[in-house]
Amino acid sequence: MVTASAYVFGPLALVVYALLLRLVAPTLLGVRIGVLRAVLGTAVGTAAASILGRITPAGVHDPLTGVTFLSLTFGLIVLSSMAFLVVCELLLPTGAAGGPLAVLRATRSRLARIRRYLRLAMIFLRHRLGGVVLIERAGPDGAARFGHSLRLALEEAGVVFVKLGQVLSTRPDLLPCQLVAELSSLQTQVPAAPWPLIAAQLTEELGAPVEDVFAEFDPEPLAAASIAQVHVARLHDGTEVVVKVQRPDIEPIVDRDLDIICRWASRWQRRDGMLRDIGVRDLAEGFATALREELDFRVEARNIASVAESMTGESARITVPTVYPELSGPKVLVMQRLHGVPLGEAGPVLDARGLPRVPQARTLLDTVLRQITVDGVFHADPHPGNILLLTDNRLGLLDFGSVGRLNPAQRQGIGRLLFAVDSGDPEQLCTALLAVVEAPEDLDRARLQRAVTAFVGRHLAPGATPDLAMFADLFRLMAGNRLSAPPALGAVFRAVTTLEGTLRQLAPGFDLVAEARRFIGGQFLGNLLPATIARTAGRQLLSLAPRLLELLEDKPQQAPEPARRTPTGAMNQVLLSVLGGTTGIMATLLLGVHGGPMVTASTGLYQVIAYNLLVVSAGVGLRVLLGVLRAPSRA
Repeated sequence: MVTASAYVFGPLALVVYALLLRLVAPTLLGVRIGVLRAVLGTAVGTAAASILGRITPAGVHDPLTGVTFLSLTFGLIVLSSMAFLVVCELLLPTGAAGGPLAVLRATRSRLARIRRYLRLAMIFLRHRLGGVVLIERAGPDGAARFGHSLRLALEEAGVVFVKLGQVLSTRPDLLPCQLVAELSSLQTQVPAAPWPLIAAQLTEELGAPVEDVFAEFDPEPLAAASIAQVHVARLHDGTEVVVKVQRPDIEPIVDRDLDIICRWASRWQRRDGMLRDIGVRDLAEGFATALREELDFRVEARNIASVAESMTGESARITVPTVYPELSGPKVLVMQRLHGVPLGEAGPVLDARGLPRVPQARTLLDTVLRQITVDGVFHADPHPGNILLLTDNRLGLLDFGSVGRLNPAQRQGIGRLLFAVDSGDPEQLCTALLAVVEAPEDLDRARLQRAVTAFVGRHLAPGATPDLAMFADLFRLMAGNRLSAPPALGAVFRAVTTLEGTLRQLAPGFDLVAEARRFIGGQFLGNLLPATIARTAGRQLLSLAPRLLELLEDKPQQAPEPARRTPTGAMNQVLLSVLGGTTGIMATLLLGVHGGPMVTASTGLYQVIAYNLLVVSAGVGLRVLLGVLRAPSRA
């Protein structure tokens, strides 16, 4: 028996239908389709017609007596093809990057993420970290035990989680002090990457073999870390350099774990009101952005250039390495090699050279504080290993992968906060604090004022000896009043606390708080000079100029483009819905009409028209359904 699909569609007709389907799909469904989808849609429609032909009595295949059947068969083919295209569009929208290959890659990525979820779950369960939510009730001893277990778990979880723990260690406003102290000791030990992999990475980034670019290159790394390792090399002109090379396998690992952390943060923020107040999702996204920047060595090169530009006056006694941009890229950084002794081992050298330690410590402190309060770009990790005592008795700063950035408003706010600490005025300190933190809408200002007054009495009253614990107490005060410190302030705290340990090694007994008060006082007096006031006023006027021009022009405000287009899109959906519904009702009414012209002995013209109107109604319904499901959700 010849089926209806074979009767209606011969091979040539199938090709013509596929071409027509591709041409009319933008009108029928509002989407463009490719050749593959057109062919598959034709195949699906033909298969549906074949099934209908097999279950229908043979007599209706006669074209003289089966006009209605043929009309329905064609309608079924069209509807089946459209339904298939709707499903394809919902699962894989037209224009999606990568096409079907993207689906395979996404599936593989999802499976890898599931395996990583299971691996992380086993790590945290093995370290007995199932009761995270009970930490606030555990007391100091319980928090210390939890912190120890968390540190071990983060170290086992890998580089991204170690970095996350190090960032959290700078947030005493969010975590108990015992947990902050434990996370501050996080470290990761990784073996050096094999030389063949490093050589291949260098060749790809430099565009030439290693021996063509460098006169000498030591395959044994000078230092190896979780993200990169450093090698010593020599240029053809005899200059000795260090080459920082990113580990070849680190980028996909970082991307996978950052994706997991951001997903966790979004889930926790939806479920927990306190985490929503803290903005844990924004914190996770900020951490992810910073870590991805650390993977791009061009960012570090720009950081070095920014810090080097600020090295003037007293800061000129500290140097940073020169970068060779023509040899550097996203995964390779070539810098001048600085010869010296790490500051943690420089005590005997200072004594042997007869160098006083306090002036060196004061220079280092003033440089970092100037970077924070004036320049806005500061070394966020000034630990003893990142600072060298050079052969010419200057200090050298290394490793600018971790750099803090402050905008002018943040610099001004932190300067006011430090000056308020120096003045010891509770009212001024409370005002300055609120200028640099994010306060809840229901803040109890009277309670905060009492807490600030008590803080000043403990740490800043006459006869009191301020120390670094004062800053930890200040962060606890913020946490107790639900004041959220922005990440920039956390980076400042991390830099200052790290610097305090460095200065104690350089000059035991060095009073960081007193020296910082000296610097802030001198900075305040410098800001009162006429030239400084004129420069500040000029900058403020320039910042106000765009707003003034906008007010003078007095242009009428226009609605954003998406807002103007939204009613039109909604009206189209309404009109299509009305059209589809009206067509369906007309078809139903016509099916109930008896009489009229007859197409065959048993089928009237009204019934043929009704069946075709039902096909049109179903097609319009599919178009509306696709539009509704693809519409972006609105908050």
